[in-house]
Amino acid sequence: MDWLTDHKIPLGDWISSFVDFLNTHAAGFFDLISEVLRYLIVGMVEIMQWFHPLLLVVMFAALAWWLHRSWVLALGTLLSLLLVINLGYWEATVETLVMVLFATLVCLLAGVPLGIAAAHRPWLYTVIRPVLDLMQTIPTFVYLIPTLILFGLGVVPGLISTVIFAIPAPVRLTYLGVSSVPKPLLEAGEAFGATRSQLLWKIELPCAMPTIMAGVTQCIMLSLSMVVIAALVGADGLGKPVVRALNTVNIQKGFEAGLAIVIIAILLDRIFKRPGKNTHKEN
Repeated sequence: MDWLTDHKIPLGDWISSFVDFLNTHAAGFFDLISEVLRYLIVGMVEIMQWFHPLLLVVMFAALAWWLHRSWVLALGTLLSLLLVINLGYWEATVETLVMVLFATLVCLLAGVPLGIAAAHRPWLYTVIRPVLDLMQTIPTFVYLIPTLILFGLGVVPGLISTVIFAIPAPVRLTYLGVSSVPKPLLEAGEAFGATRSQLLWKIELPCAMPTIMAGVTQCIMLSLSMVVIAALVGADGLGKPVVRALNTVNIQKGFEAGLAIVIIAILLDRIFKRPGKNTHKEN
C-alpha cells in the first residue's frame, strides 16, 4: 500500500492555498462583509435589549397566540421565557435569538429560490445535490477554520458557518414540495391560461407550503445546534456559558444554559410550525 500513500493527492494543500489566496487578495471584501453583518446583528441585539425583558416576553406570548390561537402555547411561551429570565440568561438568549433568526432569514432568502429553480430544472438539482450532501456531512468544526481566517473572531464566522450548515434544509424541502405538486393541478392551471409566474404563486407555492414550513423549522433547529460551536470563535449568546461550563466542569451552569437553549428550541419550533386544521379551535 506504500505506493498508494506515497503519491497523496494534495487536496488539503489546494484548499489551504485557495483560502490564503482569498485572504490575501480579497481581504477588503471580506472585511466589508464582516463589518456590515456585525453592524446588523449588533444593532438588532441592541434594539431588542432596549425593550424591558417583561415587555418582550409578553410580545412573544402574544405572537404565539396570534399565530396559533392557542392559549396553551401562549402561556407556555410566557412561563418558559420567565424561567429564562429567572436563570439569568436573558441577554444571552436575545443574542442567540437574533443570530438564529438572522441565519434562518439568510438561508430562506437563498435556499427557497434555489429550491424552486431546482424543482423546475432537474439538471440543476443533480448538480447541487452533492454540494448539499457535502455541506451537511462535513464536521461543523471544519467550517470554522476558513471562516475564522477570512472574517476574524466574533459573531460573523459563527453566522457564516451556521448558514452553510443549515441552508441545505430549505433547499431540499422546497425542492421536494414544489416537485411534488400534483400534475393535474398544474395542467388545470395551464388550461385556464395561467402564466408560469401565476402557476408558481397560486398553485405550486400554496401546495408546497407545508413542506417549505417544515424546512423553515428544520433550518431553525440546525441553526440552534450551531450555537455552542459558534461560541468557540467568539460569537455571543447561550453558547458562551456552555463552553465556560465545559472548561470549568461546572455542572450547574452547563445544565442551566443547556436548558435555556432547549427552551428556545422548543418555542421556536412550536411558534413557527405551520398551524394545523384544529389549531384555531384551541382555547
